Amino acid sequence: MACFFRRTIAQQLAKMCGQSEDVFIPLICAVPVSKKRWMGDLRVSVNSLVQNGAVLPHEDLQRNTETLAKQIKQNSVVEDVIAAPGMIYFRLNKLMLAQKVLKQLRSEPDTFGLKSELLTHLHGGRTLVEFSSPNVAKKFHAGHLRSTFIGNFIANLKKAVGKEVIRVNYLGDWGMQFGLLGAGFERFGCQQKLRVQALQHLFEVYVQVNREAERDDSLRVAAADFFRRLEQKEHQALSLWKQLVEITVEEYKRIYERLGVHFDHFSGESFYHSQTQNVLQDLKSRGLLKTTQKGTAVVDLSDAGDLSSYATLARSDGTSLYITRDIAAALDRHQRFGFDEMIYVTDKSQSGHFQQLFHILSVMGHQWAHRCVHVAFGRVQGMSTRRGDVIFLEDVLDEARSRMLNNMRESRTSKALEDPEETAERIGISAVVIQDFKGPLMSDYTFEWDKVLQAQGDTGVFLQYTHARLSSLLNRFGDEMMCGDLSPLTDNRSVSILQHLLRYDEILLQSATDLQPRHLVNFLMTLCHLVSSAHRELSVKGSSLEVAQARLCLFSAARSLLANGMRILGVTPVDKM
Repeated sequence: MACFFRRTIAQQLAKMCGQSEDVFIPLICAVPVSKKRWMGDLRVSVNSLVQNGAVLPHEDLQRNTETLAKQIKQNSVVEDVIAAPGMIYFRLNKLMLAQKVLKQLRSEPDTFGLKSELLTHLHGGRTLVEFSSPNVAKKFHAGHLRSTFIGNFIANLKKAVGKEVIRVNYLGDWGMQFGLLGAGFERFGCQQKLRVQALQHLFEVYVQVNREAERDDSLRVAAADFFRRLEQKEHQALSLWKQLVEITVEEYKRIYERLGVHFDHFSGESFYHSQTQNVLQDLKSRGLLKTTQKGTAVVDLSDAGDLSSYATLARSDGTSLYITRDIAAALDRHQRFGFDEMIYVTDKSQSGHFQQLFHILSVMGHQWAHRCVHVAFGRVQGMSTRRGDVIFLEDVLDEARSRMLNNMRESRTSKALEDPEETAERIGISAVVIQDFKGPLMSDYTFEWDKVLQAQGDTGVFLQYTHARLSSLLNRFGDEMMCGDLSPLTDNRSVSILQHLLRYDEILLQSATDLQPRHLVNFLMTLCHLVSSAHRELSVKGSSLEVAQARLCLFSAARSLLANGMRILGVTPVDKM
């Protein structure tokens, strides 16, 4: 893989420049496959060598580049060295490229790229990821869906690169809106409906009580009374609240299972309600809590200390706010889990909230506050089903399965499947996930089912189709072949795939650095296009045994890496479709 080739080049550069090999390893990059003139397999920027102190700066950059390139010797690994404007390219021995890459993918298919020197600094430590976090009985909107997909990807990625990961779902189960729900359920709720369709019934109650409360002030009074009873731990109110939360959590667990998403901990704002007074007292003892003329408790966030910018932590009646409970949650999690980093995944409208949260934790003296990160994302427009707007996550899953099943029935290439509905669901979910991951997370986008479920183009369906096609090929000719003579893999199509596989560890590093899934999506899409071209031109059937085995070895490697990448994205590969 790339590590061997980087190390070989770094050894020469280290001797030339009198530096450690490790200085050069991260500076040597695989060249993206392109239709343009092929320059080489690996490259190093001369500017990066100068910036890292590996070589002295020179007024004539091109002359400096050419001088360095001439000093690098060709050998059994590096067949040619080319000086380009500001860049040195290295052409590798094609047979050795095939041997090194395919040998490792064959022997360690599940961990290829993960042991790279580029990723060693990421190994170890504990990461807590808070994501999904829907509100009890309220609409599971597209923002929660995006948070679920993105948070799952981040958790998968962190685990893949060697972190211990704790997945937390922080439910909205407290506050005045829950007082409204409690009062509404006491008036409009039905235990029978709750047992049959819990989420649907709670949502109906919530909509009804909000509509009625606009006309009937007594409902607002009843809501405040119910929430007061909750805070005072009155038995009847607390019992109803516990029942509604427990039923909701069980329903969500069932739906998350369909998605292939799991959580290590479900917790809610209610868990931290009792700890908010400790937070306020701590802030007060540090001289950080101030009282406004309105009687609210605030923390000054301004540089000048003039309250021109502040965060409100308690109402004038002393009741806590969302941010107060978030502070309590962060303190509790650090004490309980001892995380090295904590990542919150929510939409970009909450960016200001998290800036305030991290600022307050920092001024409280918690050094770990700078290791808290908010991964923000944009909004989705147009996500609806045939019955109307999306209400719950299950609506999306059912719609994806239904539409994909219909597409499969109409397709001439679909295979006979043991469980077509299960396959349709997996492919449908893949399509929704990949559509969500194609662009920068902060971008808003419009969701269109027809585009999402297309088999052509860069879609989740195309990823699944390529994986299924490779699986079919390998099942037909046998996936247990020996990768013996790989000399048939020096043609341009084969080499393009091998060159692309060299980039995998760099893509993982880039993804782990900025927590953006689009890098991995683009990498896998390119791999699928390269495989499709190779599949058309590099026939297995009718080829000699040596050629057939070599090509099957290449296709097997491509399938392994495609499946690995899909799993990190949160997509379960299918073998038939």
